[in-house]
Amino acid sequence: RHPLATFFHLFFRVSAIITYLFCDWFSRSFVACFVMILLLLSFDFWSVKNITGRLLVGLRWWNQIDEDGKSHWLFEAKKTTPKNRASSTEAEAQIFWLGLIVCPLIWTVFLFSTLFSLKLKWLALVIAGLSLQAANLYGYIRCKLGGNKNVTKAASTYLGQQLFQRTHWNSNDKKQKSFK
Repeated sequence: RHPLATFFHLFFRVSAIITYLFCDWFSRSFVACFVMILLLLSFDFWSVKNITGRLLVGLRWWNQIDEDGKSHWLFEAKKTTPKNRASSTEAEAQIFWLGLIVCPLIWTVFLFSTLFSLKLKWLALVIAGLSLQAANLYGYIRCKLGGNKNVTKAASTYLGQQLFQRTHWNSNDKKQKSFK
């Protein structure tokens, strides 16, 4: 169990969002607000990428540059054994994925609200927030799917399997009801 990692997984994310929403109440300085939110987003990116992903769901990703200057993205998933499965709970994993998915959606809403309200000075910050959140989301989805080159294909295969299982279960339930 990792309650501290779970706390910090959400703390920096939620703090950046709350600070973005209410920064005008605390400070009239655009620069101070910008720097504070950017620091929170950076702390979040680093902690999720390097600590909470590894502890809460056993996944990590990183970029490595070889001698030729080529960039290689590496995705790693810890092999599940009964011992390390007990080290993190299902609730922690759900909190991890919920935070990882919901926050980029919130920053997407901020992007459209910034564009439509014409507060363009905040646009760079919102794009930075969305980029950092989306990068972590993309990296962990790739880890979860085994680092497949084609994430769309893997996702559609997974969804197809889920749909097949649900229709198969529903047809079995109907058959069982008809025999009763």
